[in-house]
Amino acid sequence: MNILDKIIVDKRREVILKKSIIPVSQLEASVFFSKKTISLSENLKNSTSGIIAEHKRRSPSKAEINYSFTVEEVVKGYESAGACGISVLTDGKYFGGSLDDLLLARASVNIPLLRKEFIVDEYQILEAKAYGADLILLIAAVLTREEIKSLSEFAKSLGLEVLLEVHNQEELEKSIMPTLDMIGVNNRNLKTFEVSLDFSKQLASQIPDEFVKISESGISSIEAITELKPFGYKGFLIGENFMKTDNAGKAAKEFIMKLN
Repeated sequence: MNILDKIIVDKRREVILKKSIIPVSQLEASVFFSKKTISLSENLKNSTSGIIAEHKRRSPSKAEINYSFTVEEVVKGYESAGACGISVLTDGKYFGGSLDDLLLARASVNIPLLRKEFIVDEYQILEAKAYGADLILLIAAVLTREEIKSLSEFAKSLGLEVLLEVHNQEELEKSIMPTLDMIGVNNRNLKTFEVSLDFSKQLASQIPDEFVKISESGISSIEAITELKPFGYKGFLIGENFMKTDNAGKAAKEFIMKLN
C-alpha cells in the first residue's frame, strides 16, 4: 500500500467519524453558505504571475517544513505579495493542517481559497463551503469517473470552483467533464514522490483549452515557470518553496516581483 492509499483509508474513516457528530444542517448554518465565492480561474486568466501560494506545515515527504508562523501571518503575506489565490492544507495526520486553518485564512484575506484535501465524500465539500473555501481539489488518482462527476456537480451546486489534479494521461482522459474549472498536473508522482516538470509538459497538449491549466509541485524557480508558460499553463502552485523560509510572504513577494 503506497502513501496515497494509506491517506485515503484514513480519510474515509475520518469522514465517517465526523459525520457521526456534526450534522449537515450544522455545516449549512455557516455564515459562508450564503456568501458568494471568489473565482480563482478568473484571477489566473487575468494574471501575469499566476501564483497560487500554499500554507503547508509538513508533508509525508518532509517531516517538518515550518511550524513557526500563524496562519494569519502567512496568508496576509501571500495576499500582499500579489498571489492569485491561496491553497490551505486541511489534512491533520499527514500535513499538520486543519479546517480551522481554512477558517482563519478566510478571516484574514479576500482572495480565493482552495481547500487542499483528499476529498472522497460530499460531506467534505460541505465542510469546505462552511469554512470559507472558494474552490475544492479533486484528485483523479483516488476517484472513479462517476465519483469525479458527482463530487464536482455537488461542488458547483454550492457555488464552489473545482480544480482536478492528474498525474498521467489515463487519469486525464477519465476525468474531463464540463463541471471542472481548472486542471492541475502534479509534477510529483504521489506513489514514488519523484518530481519532474516533464509531467506538466507531456500532458499540456491533452488538456482542452476551456480548462485553466495549473502546474503543481516541484516549482522552485522562475526558470521553471518560464519553461512551463509556453505550454499554456496559467497557474503555478507553490508551497514548500515559500514555507521553508523564515518569512513566507516576503519570499512570495520577491518571487512574484521577478515574474512581473
